[in-house]
Amino acid sequence: MSAAACTESKETSASDFCAFVNPFVGTDGHGHTFPGASMPMGMVQLSPDTGLEGWDRCSGYHYSDSTIIGFSHTHLSGTGRSDLMDVLVMPFTGDLKLKAGDSDNPEQGYRSRFSHDEELAWPGYYKVRLKDYDIVAELTATPRCGVHRYTFPADSRAHLMVDLSHHFATDSVISTTMEILDNSTLVGSRQSKGWGEPGEKYWSEQQMFFAMRVSKPFMSADMVCDDIIVDSKKIDGKEIKAILNYETKSDEAIELKVGISAVSIENALANLDAEVGNKSFVSVRDAARDEWNKRLASIKVDADSVTKTVFYTALYHSLLTPCLYNDVDGSYRGSDKNTHKADGFTNYTVMSLWDTFRAQNPLLALIAPDTTSDIVNSMLAHYDEYGLLPVWPLWSSETNCMIGYHAVPVITDAYFKGCKGFDAERAYEAMKTSAMQDEFGVAELKKYGYIPFDKYNKSVSTALEYCYDDWCIARMAKALGHDDDYDYFSKRASGYSKYFDPEYKLMNGVSSAGSFRRPFDPTYSSYGECDWVEGNSWQYSFFVPHDVEGLMALHGGEKQFEQALDSLFNSNSGMSGADVPIDITGLVGQYAHGNEPSHHVAYLYNYAGVPHKTQEQVGNIMTTLYNAGPDGLCGNDDCGQMSAWYVFSAMGFYPVNPASGEYALGRPMVRKASMSIGEKPFTVECRNLSPENIYVKSVTLDGKPYDKLYITDKDLAAGANLVFEMDSERP
Repeated sequence: MSAAACTESKETSASDFCAFVNPFVGTDGHGHTFPGASMPMGMVQLSPDTGLEGWDRCSGYHYSDSTIIGFSHTHLSGTGRSDLMDVLVMPFTGDLKLKAGDSDNPEQGYRSRFSHDEELAWPGYYKVRLKDYDIVAELTATPRCGVHRYTFPADSRAHLMVDLSHHFATDSVISTTMEILDNSTLVGSRQSKGWGEPGEKYWSEQQMFFAMRVSKPFMSADMVCDDIIVDSKKIDGKEIKAILNYETKSDEAIELKVGISAVSIENALANLDAEVGNKSFVSVRDAARDEWNKRLASIKVDADSVTKTVFYTALYHSLLTPCLYNDVDGSYRGSDKNTHKADGFTNYTVMSLWDTFRAQNPLLALIAPDTTSDIVNSMLAHYDEYGLLPVWPLWSSETNCMIGYHAVPVITDAYFKGCKGFDAERAYEAMKTSAMQDEFGVAELKKYGYIPFDKYNKSVSTALEYCYDDWCIARMAKALGHDDDYDYFSKRASGYSKYFDPEYKLMNGVSSAGSFRRPFDPTYSSYGECDWVEGNSWQYSFFVPHDVEGLMALHGGEKQFEQALDSLFNSNSGMSGADVPIDITGLVGQYAHGNEPSHHVAYLYNYAGVPHKTQEQVGNIMTTLYNAGPDGLCGNDDCGQMSAWYVFSAMGFYPVNPASGEYALGRPMVRKASMSIGEKPFTVECRNLSPENIYVKSVTLDGKPYDKLYITDKDLAAGANLVFEMDSERP
């Protein structure tokens, strides 16, 4: 699907940024994105489901598939785990079909074949023709509601299937209910268990309520429980469906409006009334496009059409998460499984913090500071309900997926960027509590001063992530006058040096006896017993974003550090290990752009005094590992992190240390970028930009020669004009 196809619905203009968004980017390969309709950071992600089996179908959709099961209302964008996909709707004609059917034999169920040639999407809208039924399906959304329009052929046996158990295989259903209130209204609930960890404290359980109204009253309805039609208007069980039956004329459209809530059916109805009411499908679709254009206008770029599509699609993906998680009355279901009200803030969930703290959250703090304040308040609400800051919150559950306590850098960055609306001392208390718990290797860290590999699995990755988070706590402690804490967490932050193996000049596991792991294989990675999380020693040995100078000193100085980086990018890309994590993708040597621990590394050449190598590597990554097609991402987008890396890098700067207030300079991919930081306009210009001119010849800031290899938040907030002069010759 080309971006040009997205212009079909309305005439484009200079303010129609949606024309340069291709929602199919990342739906092929390992991107794990979805093409369906969602509002910016909306609760609803109404999108087609093409398959449930296999890692590359975590979003419910993969471009390689040729059949559609139906259209469900919640999806995860770019994650490495599968969940949600609640309340599936599928139109069909002919005999009643109670099962979805097999992708190889879709005629055996209500599944249908489709073609990408008959598929269309732009932000807030999706359209496809279901070949087996000659039905055109269209989807759009409000923040808390999904709106469908199905255009049927003439048929005396037309149906709308509502399936509450289609994601049963990977999202264990606990219970579901449905009730017909009248011949236009259906309500129900779905309680399921997803990927969360076992144990009472970490119990993962999602509660979904929905309310559905159809524009044309159905003639009859069949309620199905365990594949048996039952004579009742109200059913419950683990595998239930409803089939709404119609007689349709040729090209007759039936609109379906669905409100969802984590609290109650009454709240789902209230969300539906407040956001959709009597609005038509077209008015909702056009309002969604208008809202997306406002959000995408936060950064205006001048670039060639392909780069512009890659850029605005990346910005679009960066704005899909976190997801709204309170109803129109402010109520939401907390991580303690009780109902709470978001008082004075908007509550958000779906925070892939191990990924997004690196670039996606810092990007939001620049272009959406009010939203960032809401995110911080959502984290503090989670802390009140759960006792710790969030790690990877998903609806009312803490999945504790991945490592670190990376709410900490998000809060620190928000505080120093001046995001208002949250209590800094309360936030600091939550940060310190999360850092002083006795789980997830912290007890070992406190006991030994490091995390021994024979006492805690994934020890080195975990410890290095903690070192960075502790640096962030120390920075907050100093600003708030907690001097003793500043000393304590500064010492913990410097603990990365304990894992630096001088024989190999790489990070390595250390035993409780104080000896390095031997034998040592820096390419080894595994889901099982291993010192690393979704990476190996090569990829983690450069994760000291808070003290690059200290890491460089361990290597012996700038030249040796440069050589180490060269070795990373030029090494053989092979991995050892029986079950190497499939997340390690986008390899350039042992640099893995498809997974987040590597994301800052290309910029480290700046610190070694060879910025031309940063320019070479960053340019190579942007031009070879991103494109405007379905395979345009080299790895999981991870709730927008992969995309946010491109947004920053294409403008010519990147937050190596995302909570430091500094951005390392790279090389732009756009001729001009402008955004408003507070009340001031910040602009980047790139002169003599061409495929051949890959080097930065000179930089000026506000018209004056600029010799630093970074800019600061203060520069941006002051309304600076940053100009890159490009050349084909290395300086």
